[in-house]
Amino acid sequence: MLKPRIYPNIYLPLKKMKRKIPFGLLGLLAMGSASAQGLYFIGNDSDESMPLKWLVGTSFIYDDNVNPGFGVKDDSFAINPYVGASMVHITPQTTWDVYARLGCIYYFDAPDIMDDLNSQSRMSVNLTHRFSERLRFSSQNFVSYEMEPDYSYGYATARANGEYFFWNTDNSIGFRWTERVATYTGLRLSGTYYQDSKVQNNDRFTWEVYNQFRYQLSPQTVLTADYRYAQTSGNGVASDSTNQYLLMGAEHRFSPNTVGILRAGAQFRDVDEGSSSTSPYLEAAFNWQATQALRLRSYARYGIEDYDTVQNFLGNTVEYDDRRTLRFGVSGEYTINPMVALFGGVDYIPTSYQSGRTVPGGVSAADVDEYLLNAYIGVSYRINDLLSVNASYNYSNSSSDFDNRDYDRNRISIGVSAEF
Repeated sequence: MLKPRIYPNIYLPLKKMKRKIPFGLLGLLAMGSASAQGLYFIGNDSDESMPLKWLVGTSFIYDDNVNPGFGVKDDSFAINPYVGASMVHITPQTTWDVYARLGCIYYFDAPDIMDDLNSQSRMSVNLTHRFSERLRFSSQNFVSYEMEPDYSYGYATARANGEYFFWNTDNSIGFRWTERVATYTGLRLSGTYYQDSKVQNNDRFTWEVYNQFRYQLSPQTVLTADYRYAQTSGNGVASDSTNQYLLMGAEHRFSPNTVGILRAGAQFRDVDEGSSSTSPYLEAAFNWQATQALRLRSYARYGIEDYDTVQNFLGNTVEYDDRRTLRFGVSGEYTINPMVALFGGVDYIPTSYQSGRTVPGGVSAADVDEYLLNAYIGVSYRINDLLSVNASYNYSNSSSDFDNRDYDRNRISIGVSAEF
C-alpha cells in the first residue's frame, strides 16, 4: 500500500522569518481545512530547490485477507511495480512542488469478487506565488486512483471493494494587513468516485469556502479563527448536506524543527430531508524532529464526516445523518546509520453512526459503532547511491456492529527501488 507523502519539515530559522519571507509564521502553516496532502501535512515552505528525481521500483506482497469484510477470507501473493518523480523549484516569488507516483497492484490469486489488477497511483502539484510583500497565492492539488485506502488522508474508514478516484484542490489568497494581522481566504473542491458498480451510494462532491483570521502573538505563536462553509452532494440514496465550522486555534513553533497546530470549535450540520446536528470539532497536527536521526509526526481530527453514510444493516439500507469519527495517527522514522532506517506508524479510527433511517421508508435505525486499527513497521537498507531495499509488515483490525465488517488482516511486503 502506498503511504502518504510527507513533506520534509524544512523551515526558515525564526530570526529570518520577519523579513526574508514577509508572511513569516503568519503564512507558514495556514490551510483552510484538511489539506490535500493528508492529515499529517503542516506546511511546505522549503528554502531550497531540489532537482527532478526519478524513482523506479517494485514490491512483492503476501496478503492473508485480500478482500476483508466482503465474504470468505482469501489470501494471495501480489506484485506492486511503480515509477515516480519529484521536484521542488524555488524562485524569490514562486515555489513549485511536484510529486507523482504511477503504479499498479496485481494479485496472482484474487477472489472472483475483485479484479486481479488495480491502480495504485497518486500525484500532487503545489504552488505558492508571492505577488508582493503582503500578498500571496497558494494552491494545493492532489489526485489519486487506487484501491487500498490510506487512512491518514481523512476520507476512508474501511477497505474498498474496487478502485476509487479521489481529487482535491485547495486555493487561497493570503494578505498581511499589518505586521501581526493576516487573513487567508480560499475555495476548496474535492470529489470521490468509485469505478465499480457494486460500490453504491459512496460518490461525493464537496465545495467549501473559508476565511481564516491570523494574529501573530509572538515570533513563535500565531492565533487563528476560522469560518468554513461546505456543501456536499451524494449519489444514489445518499443525501446532500451542508456543514459550517466555527473554530479557534493556535500554531506554535516549539523549536526550528518542531511545529504544532490545534484548532477546535463547533460543526453545524444539516442533511437534506434528514436531521440537523451540532458536534464538537477538532483538528491537530504535530511534527517533531527529536534528533537528526529521529522524526515523529502525529495528527488528530474529530467531527461529523460525509463519507460512508449509507450502510447495509440487518438487511436494510440505512442512511446515517450523523457519522462522528475520530481519526488519530502517529508515524516515525529512525535513521540508524546512513544505510539503514526504521519506520512505523499507527492509525486508530473509532466511528459512531447515529441518527439512522431506512431508505426508503424513513424508519429509525439503531446507532452503530465501528473501530479500525491499522499499524505498520518496516526497515529500509540503502545498498548504494542508486539502489535500496525495504521490508514491512502491516496489521489491520476492524471491529464493527455491521454484518461482515469484523476482520483481521496481515500483509508482508519486500521491495527494491532505484532513485536517480
